Amino acid sequence: MMWKLSTFTFVALMLLYVTAPCLCQDDDDDDEVVTTEELQEEPNEDIVYSSPSRAGHAYFSDHFDDPTQFKQKWVVSEAKKEDIDEDIAKYDGEWSVETPLQDGLKGDMGLVLKSKAKHAAIASRLDKPFIFSNKPLIVQYEVTLQDGQECGGAYLKLLSHGKETANLKTFQDKTPYTIMFGPDKCGNDHKLHFIFRHKNPINGTITEKHCKKPKDRLEEPFKDKKPHLYTLRLHPDNTFTIALDQKIINEGSLLEDFTPPVNPPSEIDDPDDKKPEDWDEREKIADPEARKPDDWDESAPAMIPDPDATKPDGWLDDEPEMIPDPNAEKPDDWDADMDGEWEAPLIANPKCESAPGCGPWKAPLINNPAHKGKWRAPLIDNPNYKGKWKPRRIPNPDFFEDKNPFSTMKAIDAVGFELWSMSSNILFDNIIITDDAIVADKWAADTFSLKRRKMEKESESLLMRLVRYTNDHPWLWAVYVIVIGLPIVMIFVFCCGPSTQEKAEKKRAAEAKKTDAFTPDDIPERPRVAPVSKSQLELQEEDSVEQEEDQEASEGDIEPEDEGEKIADDQEQTKENEEEDIKDEKEPISEGAGDAPRSPKKNRSRKE
Repeated sequence: MMWKLSTFTFVALMLLYVTAPCLCQDDDDDDEVVTTEELQEEPNEDIVYSSPSRAGHAYFSDHFDDPTQFKQKWVVSEAKKEDIDEDIAKYDGEWSVETPLQDGLKGDMGLVLKSKAKHAAIASRLDKPFIFSNKPLIVQYEVTLQDGQECGGAYLKLLSHGKETANLKTFQDKTPYTIMFGPDKCGNDHKLHFIFRHKNPINGTITEKHCKKPKDRLEEPFKDKKPHLYTLRLHPDNTFTIALDQKIINEGSLLEDFTPPVNPPSEIDDPDDKKPEDWDEREKIADPEARKPDDWDESAPAMIPDPDATKPDGWLDDEPEMIPDPNAEKPDDWDADMDGEWEAPLIANPKCESAPGCGPWKAPLINNPAHKGKWRAPLIDNPNYKGKWKPRRIPNPDFFEDKNPFSTMKAIDAVGFELWSMSSNILFDNIIITDDAIVADKWAADTFSLKRRKMEKESESLLMRLVRYTNDHPWLWAVYVIVIGLPIVMIFVFCCGPSTQEKAEKKRAAEAKKTDAFTPDDIPERPRVAPVSKSQLELQEEDSVEQEEDQEASEGDIEPEDEGEKIADDQEQTKENEEEDIKDEKEPISEGAGDAPRSPKKNRSRKE
C-alpha cells in the first residue's frame, strides 16, 4: 500500500512541476510567468518608501523627513501658562525629529514629543489661510503612541487667524483656535476630540461645541504602540465624518450632534417666575376620616419565642460553648505590666460536640401573629392636586439661529500641538490640510498605507501569506486540488477502505453461515507436519485395521489377568502410542495426502 501512495505522490508532484508554469501565465502578458520560487519570495519583498509629494492643492503638509526644513517651518513655543505655579508654567517640553522606535520605513521620520509631565507647544504657519466658504476642510495626520498613553492628549489645534496668532512663540492653551481634533485619554476615558469654537452673532461670545462620542471603542490605538491615521472631513453642508485608519467611526451634523447645540432654544424658563405657596404637588394624601381600630396593638413585637418548642434531650445547660484552651501556655516574653493579665485563648467545648447544644436553652423565635406595626391611614387621591409646577416659558432674549455654522467659523492660519502628557515619545507624522479628498487619500496611500503593509507582512503567518498570494493568483487553486486534494482522497481510500482480500474473506464467511455444507473453516487447526511417503501411509492403514480386529476379538474373549499386570500393560501401551505420534510428526508425508484425515490410533493389547 505504501509504495502505491509514494508512487501517486511522486506523480502528483511531477504533474505540479509540469502544469504550474502553464497555469502561472499572466493574462496581460503571455511571456510573464509566475513561478513557485516567486510565491516564496513575494511576501518578503521590501516596501520602498520615499517622501510623499502633494498630488494637488493643499494648505499645509509635512512629512518631517527633512530635519533642516523642519527647523525652518516649525516654531517652538516660549510661552508660560497663566494662573499656575512658576515651576510648571513654562512650555519646556522637548521636541525632536527622528525615526520611529519600531516598525519604521527606511527614510521615514516623524515629529516626536520626547518629554513627559511637561507642557509642550509647537506650531507652523499654513501656506495660506483656510477660509470656510464653499470647499470642504480635510485634516489628516498620524499618531503613534510609542510608549502607550497613560494620561494625556495627542490632538492638534487649527489656530484662528488674527493678532493672537501673529507670533507663534507665544502659542499656549489660551491661544484662539477654530478646531481641535485628535485623541485624548486619562484613566478609562478614551476620547477622539472634535471641538469647534462658535461665535454668538448677537453678543459676540465664543462657545466650545463638543462632538458626540463615537459608538466604536477607542482603547486599541492608545495601547498597541502602532501608527494610526486620524481624518476629519468637514463639509460646507454642515456635515462631518471622522475616520480612524480610513474607517469612518463617527459622522453627523454641526447643527444636531454637538453639545451645547449651536443654536439656543427659542424659549426658556422665566427666571423670575416662582412657585405659589399654596401649590399642592401631592398626588396622594392620607385619608383624613380614617381612624385606628380599637383592637390595633402597636406594641406587639414582630417576633416571639415559639411556644411549642421544647428543649432537646441531652442539652448541657451547665456547659459553656467556649472554654479556655487547656493546652495553651503563656509566652515566655509575656509582660503582665505591659500586656495585662494573660488569659488562654478560647476553643470550642469538646463536650458540646456530641450533645444537641450547650449553655442556657432558649426557644427559637417565630413571627408574631398579633403583630400589626404602627397604624397608618390609607392613601386617597388628593382633591387639591395641581400637578408638578413648572415656571412659565418666555422668549429667549439671547436666541439666534445660525443655519450654516460652517461658513461662520473663523479662518485658520496655523496648525500646532499644545499638549501635556504622562507618556513620552509621542510621534506625529504626515500632516496634511486640504480641500480635496483625492489629495488626502493619495497622501495616505504614500505614507500610512505603506506602514500598515509592512506591519501586516511582518505579523502575518506563512499560511496567511499563502492565502493572500492565492487570492492574487486564483490559478493556484487548481494546483492545490491536484497536489493536496487528490493525495488526501487516495490516502483515505487505501488506508480506510477494506482491501480486496478482506472483502473476499467476509464474503466466504457470509456464505458459510447460509449452508450446512462442509467448509474449510470447519477443519480444526492442527500443527503442520512434514509430508510422509506413500509406503508409510499404507503401513499405518494396515496397523489400524489390525487394531480394530484385535479390539473386537478381545471384547468377546478376555482372559483374566492380574490387576497389577493390566495396569502396567496400559501404561506401557500409552507410552508406545505417544512415541509413535512423535515419530509420525517427524516423518514426511507424501504430496497430496497432507489434507487427508488420519485414523485414530488404537491401543494395542499386550498379547499383540
